[in-house]
Amino acid sequence: MIRIKQTAVLALLCSVATCSAASGDANEKNIDIEKITVAGAATANKEPVGTFVSLVSNLEYDPRVDLQSRNMAEAQADVTIRGGIFENTGFRVGSATLLDPQTGHYFSEIPIAPEMLSKANVFTGVDNGLYGVNSSVGTVSFGWQPIKTAGSVSLGAGNNNFNLRRIHTGISVPLDNAKDWIIGFEGEYSFSESDGTIDNGDHDFNRTSGRVQLVGPSSQTDLFIGSQDKFFGWPNMYTPFNVNETEDLSTQLLMLNHKQNYGIDSTFEISAYTRTHKDHYVYSRDNPEAFQAFHETEVKSVGFSGRHAQTESFALNYSAQFIEDSIESTTLENNFTSREYYKASVLPEYQMSLNDEQQLKFRLGAAFDDTNRDDSDVSLIADITWISFNSDDLSQTISLSYAEASQVAGYTAIGGSDSGGLFRSNYSLERETTKNLELGLTLDGLSWSFDSAIFYRKDNDLTDWTYSLSSTSARSANPVDIDTLGFEVLAIKRFADAEIITSYTFLDKSEDYGTVDIDASFYALNYPDHRLTLGAIWHPSDIVEIRVDNEWRKQQENILRNGDQDALFTHLTLKVSPSQIPGLDIILAVDNLWGESFEEIPGTPGRGEQYTVTVTYHW
Repeated sequence: MIRIKQTAVLALLCSVATCSAASGDANEKNIDIEKITVAGAATANKEPVGTFVSLVSNLEYDPRVDLQSRNMAEAQADVTIRGGIFENTGFRVGSATLLDPQTGHYFSEIPIAPEMLSKANVFTGVDNGLYGVNSSVGTVSFGWQPIKTAGSVSLGAGNNNFNLRRIHTGISVPLDNAKDWIIGFEGEYSFSESDGTIDNGDHDFNRTSGRVQLVGPSSQTDLFIGSQDKFFGWPNMYTPFNVNETEDLSTQLLMLNHKQNYGIDSTFEISAYTRTHKDHYVYSRDNPEAFQAFHETEVKSVGFSGRHAQTESFALNYSAQFIEDSIESTTLENNFTSREYYKASVLPEYQMSLNDEQQLKFRLGAAFDDTNRDDSDVSLIADITWISFNSDDLSQTISLSYAEASQVAGYTAIGGSDSGGLFRSNYSLERETTKNLELGLTLDGLSWSFDSAIFYRKDNDLTDWTYSLSSTSARSANPVDIDTLGFEVLAIKRFADAEIITSYTFLDKSEDYGTVDIDASFYALNYPDHRLTLGAIWHPSDIVEIRVDNEWRKQQENILRNGDQDALFTHLTLKVSPSQIPGLDIILAVDNLWGESFEEIPGTPGRGEQYTVTVTYHW
């Protein structure tokens, strides 16, 4: 590939002053403008097809991220942002990033019912540098929602012997003799199973979660406990040797979160959790003794973040987190088996009004990352944002930002054998660093919005998993330097009885592995050169709703991929809510409508069609 020159990129940035990677205001402060890096109606559908809803459901149609799945998204989801890889993406709940030290494949194993959390905020650039922990490219962040007195029960069936059962309920009541204090209780149980959309692609999932919540005049406290068990199979799940592999995962999470508002436009939040994750991997379900591995990880963490408004024009944004992890493994005991992580970041903010309709905001700060086993790193984060409001209710935001971030490799990459086995580690891996420059534009009207961003990112010593035709190992961890040029645009138009959501993403990479003994990349070079999404929500009548999401992509060529390098996926839902029975929904849904067999991960078969019918009663 032709190496991207920084001078050319800077010239391009200057020539597209109408594009902005708006660094979202994570605290929803002052001006509520939807941005590409902030939660919005990025997809038409909310529920998955083929299992119960999870935090990653329908992200494969979200233009802000690229989800590469094995079996289906809710089975094993590699969530990548802006051409990064799965281990560059963090998942944050409250003020704490939920880490799995073994591998980023399990970052999204979070046993929380989505009703309990806000929509996903996708942080990149400065906001990721401020809030992300050990996630150098992006962070998917969620906040705890107030509990409502409501609930639902669902039963579902479909092809491939699909079976779904789910119940969710919440109750919120005022406390006696305590003015403006409310206590809430919420719980859910979800179960699904099927034979799978292809042979040996079966699954058996269940999740139980609950929380207690105390809400005061200026605070919210949540105590959560959740457990999730997942068994699923897939041919060539991780290896290209034509075997039927299986995973058996069990995840438990206990979390305490407190958020406090004070003063004028000031807030802080503290989160603490303990998470255990067990993994039983079988290389061949037909011959389990050929190779299998057991891993158990434990993570304990406390994190806090906030915004202190000193004056109307000056505020201090801050975040910090401590993580302690450990692993017990049958195959990852050749190096270290525990680690401690430290992250602290500060981002002073200054705002000034140019006139009644224009505002300028400056943010300049730094982040410090360290562990007890790796070198530390200091990262610069800065942006400048110009916001204008017009008399015709149109707002414009133009921003320029520069952000650095860093992370260390997981135990699968650095803690196993470097000379044999299916997954070969690399003991010489160093701290990964990222530098991101971006520019763009956000336009917001009464019934439409337009977001665009152009960015240039340099990843140094990124840990990738590669394949060599001369090696007997399925994957080897190797460092790579990559320059990425990207452009993304998201447009939303709302009508009286419909909404249209469309996006386009372009990525171009140049890579340097420092060696010629690499024939293919499973992750870092598995990205779409061009990607289009088109979603729509239509209400043809009071009782009928139609939702559709489409994604077309042209993937970078890879010698391990079987079949075409382009694909078209469609998720279609028809919901009927008969007026005779208030609260009843009958939902017909299909995923992969055209039977696309595209391999989202090279050498791993793509998913097949799934048709379901679900009956849900809400109260």
